[in-house]
Amino acid sequence: MTSPSVIYSIEMGSLVFLFASSLLLMVAATTVSAAIVEHSFNVQNLTVNRLCNRHVITAANGRLPGPSIRAREGDTLIIHVFNKSPYNLTIHWHGIHQMLSAWADGPDMITQCPIRPGNKYTYKFKIIKQEGTFWWHSHTSTLRATLYGAIIIRPRAGSSYPFPKPYREVPILLGEWWNGNVVDMANQALAHGTGPNISDAYTINGWPGDLYPCSQNQMYKLKVKQGKTYLLRITNAAVDNNLFYKIANHKMIVVAVDARYTNPYVTDVLVVASGQTIDVLLTADQPIGSYYMAARAYASAAGLEFDSTTTRGVIVYEGAPSWTSRTPLMPVLPAFNDTPTAHKFSTSLTALVGGPHWEPVPLKVDHKMFVTMGMALDVCPSNTTCQGPPVGAKLSASMNNVSFVPPSSLSLLQAFFFNVRGVYTTDFPVKPPVQFDYTNPSINGDLPLLFAPKGTRITKLKFNSTVEMVMQNTAIIGEENHPMHLHGFDFHVLAQGFGNFNPATDTLKYNLFNPQIRHTIGVPVGGWAVIRFVANNPGVWFMHCHFDGHLPIGLATAFVVENGPTPETTLPPPPVDL
Repeated sequence: MTSPSVIYSIEMGSLVFLFASSLLLMVAATTVSAAIVEHSFNVQNLTVNRLCNRHVITAANGRLPGPSIRAREGDTLIIHVFNKSPYNLTIHWHGIHQMLSAWADGPDMITQCPIRPGNKYTYKFKIIKQEGTFWWHSHTSTLRATLYGAIIIRPRAGSSYPFPKPYREVPILLGEWWNGNVVDMANQALAHGTGPNISDAYTINGWPGDLYPCSQNQMYKLKVKQGKTYLLRITNAAVDNNLFYKIANHKMIVVAVDARYTNPYVTDVLVVASGQTIDVLLTADQPIGSYYMAARAYASAAGLEFDSTTTRGVIVYEGAPSWTSRTPLMPVLPAFNDTPTAHKFSTSLTALVGGPHWEPVPLKVDHKMFVTMGMALDVCPSNTTCQGPPVGAKLSASMNNVSFVPPSSLSLLQAFFFNVRGVYTTDFPVKPPVQFDYTNPSINGDLPLLFAPKGTRITKLKFNSTVEMVMQNTAIIGEENHPMHLHGFDFHVLAQGFGNFNPATDTLKYNLFNPQIRHTIGVPVGGWAVIRFVANNPGVWFMHCHFDGHLPIGLATAFVVENGPTPETTLPPPPVDL
C-alpha cells in the first residue's frame, strides 16, 4: 500500500516554501544497511580563557562544547569514555530511546554506577526509529555545564527530510558559564541548603559574545549566502535556565522539536526549555549585512534571582562590507518574565501527522497519574548551619510530596535486573497525599505542607501499558516553569494550561489528533501539562527536572518497565564492563 505524501506551503513575504515528503521512499529506504559509528571521549581538565580569567573546566577531547556525533537512523553508536578527570561521571544521550539498551542511558545510579577517575566505560546502542537533533551531556553533578555536545541523526541513506533540503546544517548549542568550579559550587549549595549559584554568562557554541567583559573576540560567527536556507539545530544545554532566542530581522520556520517533526510554524522568537531541541529553517533573505542572534533567560519565578545577561553571536552575509560586522543589527528580545510569549510558542506547535516516525495518540489509558511538582523544604541536620528559606531549613523539591533520593550502592537498573530487594520501593503515589489549592501562594503559610519526606519510591509498569500523567506545578516556595525530561520515551503533550488542573473542563481541551511529541516539557509556571506515553521499553527510566539545581534536591522519580513476552521485548544482560 502506498502511503500518502504530506505537502505544505507557507508564504513568508515573497518566498514560498514547499514542504513535502514521500513516505513510500522512506519505507523503501529501510532496507539500506546501517553503519557502526565509533568515538572515543577523553574527559579531563582543560584550561580556557573566559570573561577575563583562566579557568580549569572538565571537557571532552579538549573542546567546549565537546565533539559532535553524526550518524543515521539505524546506525549503531559505540562511544568509549575515558575518565581522566578528578570527578566521578556518566554520559547521557539525551533524547535517544535506548530501546533494549537501557544500560547505556547514563544517569548516575539510575542505570549505572559512575565511571570513577582513571576508569573507562563503553556505551553501545542502536538508533531505532529516531532522527533529528539530540545531544549528549554528563549526568553527574553539574559537570554538564562544560561536558556536553551535539548528536545529529540524519534519515537513512535514500530517505529525505519532510521539508526542502537545506543548503547547510548548523548546530547551535546554547550554554551557561560560571566563573568558578561548578562542582564545588553545587556541593556548597547542597551543604548549606540554598539554591544554585547564579551563572555569570550564557554562551552560543561555547562563546559568550561581545556583551561580556574581555569577550569582543569570543563570539560565535555564522557566515551565510544570501538566498540560501539553513537548518539550525538548536539545543538548550544551559544548566539552570530556559531561554529566549531571536535573530535580528529574520523569521524562522520550526520543523521539529525534540527530534520529532512538526507542522511548519513561522516565528521570530523561540522559547527553548533546558534540555529541549528545536530545528528551524532560516533563509538568508535580508539585505547583505550582519545580524546578531541572541539568547537570554526566560525567568518565570517571581522574585528569584537569575542571570539577566545576554549572549549573542553574529550572522554575516557573504559579501558584507567589513564595517557592517562592527554594527550588526540587534534583535529585540522578550522581557525576562514574558510568560504569554513563552506559552504562545509552546502551545502553537503540532506534530506532522503521517511524517517520519510519527505515532498516533494511544486512546486507551492503563495507568493514570496526577503528580504535583515543585520546591519543598527539608529539615536542617543537627550541628549544621542551613541558609535555605526559611533560615534554619534546607531547600528541597518533590513530586507528589516525595523528594527523590537515588541509591548509593547499586543502580536502580541493576537492582531491577538482578531482583535485589531493599534498593527501591514501587509505591510512588499516583496522586498527592493531600489535596490543596496547588497554585495559591497562601499555601506557604501551612508549614507542614512544605516539608517533603525523602525516599526512593518509583512506579512499576507493565510492558506496553499506556501512562497518562497530569503534571501540576505548585506555588510551594514559589512558582516556576519546570522543564521535565523523561528518559527512554517520547510523549504526546495533550494539553497545557494555567492554574489548577480541572478534570471536568481541561480534559475537553486534549488534542488527540496532532499533539506535539517531546521528551522534555516546560510545565507552565503556576500551571499544568498533560502527557501520555506507551511503556514499550523494558528497563528503568528516569524522569526529572532538567534544572540541575533542582535534580539533587529531589524533583525526580523513575519508572520500572517490565519485560515483554518475547526475547525481542526483553532487556538483555548488562555489558561486562558495567
